Amino acid sequence: MNYLQAIILAIIEGLTEFLPVSSTGHMIIGSSVMGIAKEDFTKTFTVVIQFGAILSVVVLYWRKFIPADGNWQKSFAFYRRLLLAFIPAVIFGLLFKKYIDMMLENVIVVAVSLLLGGILFLMLDKWFARAEERGSPELESNSKAVKIGMFQVIAMIPGVSRSAATIIGGLTQGLNKKAAAEFSFFLAVPTMFAATVKDLYDLYKHGGGFQGNQIEMLIVGNVVAFFVAMLA
Repeated sequence: MNYLQAIILAIIEGLTEFLPVSSTGHMIIGSSVMGIAKEDFTKTFTVVIQFGAILSVVVLYWRKFIPADGNWQKSFAFYRRLLLAFIPAVIFGLLFKKYIDMMLENVIVVAVSLLLGGILFLMLDKWFARAEERGSPELESNSKAVKIGMFQVIAMIPGVSRSAATIIGGLTQGLNKKAAAEFSFFLAVPTMFAATVKDLYDLYKHGGGFQGNQIEMLIVGNVVAFFVAMLA
């Protein structure tokens, strides 16, 4: 991978992370077109730069993470539900990481997932047409948070959009569209942070390391993904 390829993938990530399409799936397709999909560093890169895009959520919604009114009791409830929704991804991610990594190399799996996901999303408005009328503007249930987290597990299949899966999960749990989308964004923060740390740890554990300018490309990729996501 060279700098131009790293920037292209970072732009793809920044543009697609918060859309109901799979950012990972699009990066896999992009890296396949550029002929770098099977490189070990590419697999690490496509995971790690997602954290750069996710940081834009913290910047844009910082009042949700740090209450301006000092109401930390409400914030603790928010963090608790975020943690509960995050736990299923931790469990399934640790159990099936080997198989998830194998699927990351399979463009056919990505293509089929993108196709089926697109068809499913076309039906979404019809299925949840009344979500704005009856939906809650905020998640206030611990059990519903866990159920939304289970929807996020589905997105471990490359090509399945994490945003779409968790938004659908939120809608099934009685949130309106805005609240479902926002909770999906918030849930991305611990999820992608954990994925980044786990991927870097596995690289270190198996005696791997970065060569040449790969660390610089990771930094550039995260910065580009962050600013593109902020502007998108």
